Amino acid sequence: MISKSKNLAPPDPVDEILPVRDLILYGFQHVLVMAASPITAVFLVAQTLGFDPALTVSIISATFLVCGLGSILQSFGPAGFGARLPFIMVPGGAPIAIFLAIASQTDVQTAVGAVLMTGVFYFAALPVFRRLLRFFPPIVVGTMLLLVAVNLVKIYGGTITGRPGSEGFADPMNIGLALATIAMTVIFSRVFTGTLQRISVMLGLIAGTLLAAALGRLDMSGVMQGSFIAVPHLFPFGMPKFDIIASLPLIVFSIISMAEATGQTIATAEIVDRKGDAHAIVPRTIRGDAVASVVGGIFGTSLIITSGENVGIVRATGVRSRYVTAMAGVILVVIALIAPVSRMASVLPGPVVGGTAIIVFSIIGVIGIHVLSRVDLREHGAMFTLASGLAMGLMPILVPDVYSQFPQWSRMILGNGLAMGTITAAVVNALFQFNTPKPADTKEHA
Repeated sequence: MISKSKNLAPPDPVDEILPVRDLILYGFQHVLVMAASPITAVFLVAQTLGFDPALTVSIISATFLVCGLGSILQSFGPAGFGARLPFIMVPGGAPIAIFLAIASQTDVQTAVGAVLMTGVFYFAALPVFRRLLRFFPPIVVGTMLLLVAVNLVKIYGGTITGRPGSEGFADPMNIGLALATIAMTVIFSRVFTGTLQRISVMLGLIAGTLLAAALGRLDMSGVMQGSFIAVPHLFPFGMPKFDIIASLPLIVFSIISMAEATGQTIATAEIVDRKGDAHAIVPRTIRGDAVASVVGGIFGTSLIITSGENVGIVRATGVRSRYVTAMAGVILVVIALIAPVSRMASVLPGPVVGGTAIIVFSIIGVIGIHVLSRVDLREHGAMFTLASGLAMGLMPILVPDVYSQFPQWSRMILGNGLAMGTITAAVVNALFQFNTPKPADTKEHA
């Protein structure tokens, strides 16, 4: 009788299999929340590196495909690869910025090689990464997030204004579209509640696109032309090049990414009431990130990592089943294989996508400020850690040619504001922590 009772016990909420209709509905909700991320990421890369429309459509399709496959992997977690938690995977904002920096300083094949080497580095660093986390306390992570925000806002500002000296540079209509998109995103976030509020960024993107169409700034003529099925290509830029010096910024970021994955895994495990030690799940999450990133590199994308945005949906809706995010992954794969959807994404107006991206990536800066709020910036070491990190990080972002006369190998690190600022903050913080006076010394000076 006891055995039967055990067999009839309900499954953990995270392992509950919902009806197919509910899986599709809730899965699509996850897709709506994350869809702007791959679209804006690919659009930024395509605009910055000058991809033609066909290549842009192919990379958008590949990005949706890898995000979908990665989400399925994290949700099911076979053979220790994936957390078996309701995770959605996206191209991270910071990796996109670093990918572009590497591609701009070398070429896109080297940037792809950096992605592949970083994916392998995840596996190599996994056994010891916890020891490295002590060098990335809130003061360092907060500094990094601020630099990410500033860097990406600067880059996306260029998608709104165009290149200086080009025809139509700083067109008031384009700037107006971007500002209107930002305003509508904020209004939707304020007016709506529940699910609609959580997808206010996507609604802002849609509203801005409709406004652009009304103003004659949207060309949909080529959306239905060409094949209906999209097949992403392996190594779309040619065979990758492997340059360890050029790859260092992305490899450095992967350490921070592992720290973020640790926090997301523990928080999500608590939200869904996953039994057992949450810390034991962390390596599974990181292995999933590593596999998705390697596959992404093969298809020409940047790092594909777990997203913390969708954790809010799990908390708000109370739907904790990992089969929901697995269904979201299936929907993403289907979207990736339907060419008109990818072509439609590729013709979204630059000012609208830029406006959406600016508000999204500015939120990263807000998160950085929130992280820094846990630090006493009146303390001498913390003040100089933040100041030095911002100084070394903002210089190459705001003055791009500041290191133009330095040797090529040194420009790879010095010229990457995100990497340089983060490394500086970590080193300076470690120096101050190492030299912190002992309690007896402090008392004596007092």
